[in-house]
Amino acid sequence: MASFEYQGRDNSGKSVSGRLEVASQNAAASELSRQGITPIKILEVAGQKAAGKPIEINIFPKKVSLDELIIFCRQMNALMRAGIPIIRAMKGLADSTKSEVLSETLADVSARLESGINLASSMQSHPKVFSELFISMIHVGENTGQLDEAFKRLSENLEMERDTRKRVKQATRYPTMVLTAILIALFVVNLFVIPKFASVFKKFGADLPLPTQILVATSNFCLDYWWLMGLVVIAAVFGFKRWVKTENGHHEWDRRKLNFPIVGVLFEQIALSRFTRNFAMMLNSGMPITHALAIAAEASGNRFIGQRILDMKVSIERGDSLLRSARNTNVFTPLVLQMIAVGEETGQIDALLDEVADFYDEEADYSLKRLSEAIEPILIVAMGGIVLILALGVFLPIWDLGQAATGR
Repeated sequence: MASFEYQGRDNSGKSVSGRLEVASQNAAASELSRQGITPIKILEVAGQKAAGKPIEINIFPKKVSLDELIIFCRQMNALMRAGIPIIRAMKGLADSTKSEVLSETLADVSARLESGINLASSMQSHPKVFSELFISMIHVGENTGQLDEAFKRLSENLEMERDTRKRVKQATRYPTMVLTAILIALFVVNLFVIPKFASVFKKFGADLPLPTQILVATSNFCLDYWWLMGLVVIAAVFGFKRWVKTENGHHEWDRRKLNFPIVGVLFEQIALSRFTRNFAMMLNSGMPITHALAIAAEASGNRFIGQRILDMKVSIERGDSLLRSARNTNVFTPLVLQMIAVGEETGQIDALLDEVADFYDEEADYSLKRLSEAIEPILIVAMGGIVLILALGVFLPIWDLGQAATGR
């Protein structure tokens, strides 16, 4: 958690300021929006560590899985419908869950509830367990008296998120295995096979063909400078991760992912599916459209598309309609824009956005099924090219090895 000082204006136009303990600047903006405050300035304040407090370093921190969160939401929905007091329900789940992290989290949430803090604010102290969307839905459920329904919708949303991740892993499993096999084969050939062939040809004094010379040079370079190659790879991976963690780097990487061949369209479909379904869920719960847009932008999973959605929020605050602001983003298909137009006319935007989310889910599912079919030809060509290079480099000298052995 980080500290942020803010300045803004409330619904009456009065200037307000204060400090928030949240995970990020975007989280601070979302929290202020939920409180009815329009932020003007949000600045991070350097935190001060408590004197004498030991610093805990966890190299491999444990996380709460999606399955555990889904079970938690289902259990809370059942307990709320049964009329069990929320503090008692939280304590019971904290004692019964098998996840140590979730148990500690629920115990802390229970303690905060007993001290008079509401559920959404208590959960906001654990951003690594509960996302912004999760906290926002709980906040809406508390304010509308439909906390059981909020947990039900969250479980459905998390189930869809889990299914999407499983489909992506399933579609990329075969290409990943093939690429791994190719890299291992190249490693073995370069470090063990080529040096043996080179020593044999050198004994017979045979003139090596150009492909073989290239392979031998590559093998010698790998043997002599393997440590340098390892350092370069580690530095590149470390630098990339540092760059992606920055605000500009994350935004730029998400923008480039949408332009990737074959999988770029899939990333876009999944992000828009998340946005439309979460946006519809929050509208159906009674959240104001601008607040719903700000939170759904965070939940889209893509900073570039999220920024376009925030542009929609700004456009609506200036007086534009949802249809016009959505059209200006240039990320929605004509069919989706038509559904939004009908939703505005009939007052059923949430229901029609659910249908839009179903449409994007179907498109993403179709793209996932076609992903392996689209990647297979590329892998076949790549493997054929590698086999051709190895064949030319290894077997061409063998054809002349007999002549070299007889001294011709």
